[in-house]
Amino acid sequence: MPGGRPRGPGTAEPFARTRPLERGAIQRHQQGLTTFLVAWVDDIPAGAGEIRWQGCAAPEVHGRFPDCPEINGLAVWPPERRSHGIGTAIVRTAEDLAVQSGYLWIGLGVDDENTRAATLYLRLGYRETGCRYLDRYHYVDDNGLRHDAADPCRFLIKPLAATRPRARTRISA
Repeated sequence: MPGGRPRGPGTAEPFARTRPLERGAIQRHQQGLTTFLVAWVDDIPAGAGEIRWQGCAAPEVHGRFPDCPEINGLAVWPPERRSHGIGTAIVRTAEDLAVQSGYLWIGLGVDDENTRAATLYLRLGYRETGCRYLDRYHYVDDNGLRHDAADPCRFLIKPLAATRPRARTRISA
C-alpha cells in the first residue's frame, strides 16, 4: 500500500502542483465549497480528487440528489501507479470526510467508457442510480487553446455508515 505525508488543510496549492486548475475550481475551494485531496507516494503526488460539497453541477444529477456531495476529477498518475490502492485511498478519505461532515450519502460520476473505474466504484459499494448526464467541461491544451467537451456519464451513490475503518494511506486535504 502506498504511503504519503499529509499537507495542511485549507489550501489548494498541493493539488494545483499536480495538474492545472481552472479558475472556478480555485474559487470553489477558496469559498469552502470543495476540498481537494492529494495522494503522495515518496513525496511525489500520485493522485488527486475533489469533493464538491454542494454536489454534482449537472442539473440532472443535482435535481435528484441535492444533498449528496460528489467526488469529482479522481485521477491517479502515472498510469503504472493505477491498481495499487491510490484511487481507493482517495475515495475512502473522501467518504470519511463526508461522514465527519454529517452526510448520509456520497456520489460520483463515471464516464460510460471508463469501465475500469466503474468496476472499482461498484466494488467499493457505490450503486447505480439510473441517472445519466453529460459531464460538460473544458480544458486548455499545451498550445493554450481551449477545448469544450461533453462525456456521457452515469451517477453512482453510496450510503455512508457512521463508523467504518479509515483508509490506511494518508491523503492530504
